[in-house]
Amino acid sequence: MSHLATERLRLTPAPGGLALVQDLLNTRQIGQHAFDLLGTVDGARYWLQQLDPLPGNDDWPRDLTDAQLATLRALRAAIERLVAGGDGHTPGPLARTTLVLGSDGELRLEPAGQGLDGFAAQIWAQVFLAQLAGTWKRLKLCHNPPCASAFYDRSKNNSGVWHDVKMCGNAVNLRASRARRRQAANGSS
Repeated sequence: MSHLATERLRLTPAPGGLALVQDLLNTRQIGQHAFDLLGTVDGARYWLQQLDPLPGNDDWPRDLTDAQLATLRALRAAIERLVAGGDGHTPGPLARTTLVLGSDGELRLEPAGQGLDGFAAQIWAQVFLAQLAGTWKRLKLCHNPPCASAFYDRSKNNSGVWHDVKMCGNAVNLRASRARRRQAANGSS
């Protein structure tokens, strides 16, 4: 599966279907280096056309109206609030999924709806499955405010806060150090 939004930031996609959720989050503008892929209908169409549907969703949205773009942005914002630890009172667009018993005896979630509704159902199903698997808490937003890219924390103890310690961690720590020195210099005069 293509993960255009995540790969343009040189990030490794999260495992399984959670990579789709991560990619949706990484469509937004990240600093000065990555424009908002959902900023225009054409940008959103381009991003959607790069995605391959997950199993069970053959009707992937390929074309959007302005109203549907607003819905897609609201979905992204709702997922971002959840990843950031939001309260979930404003969940954004929700879609139906059904439990289906496969011929192999396995239960699976299947998105209901077509087009954008089916896409939203697939996103919410992946969030739910990641929560069940315990991997949801590993999807994080970088703590460097200009960045805030979505990354999958692969650290042993799930303690990562930067998508890249060298790039974002050092930048934030350097800004904090300079601020402390300025404060100390102003306080001692």
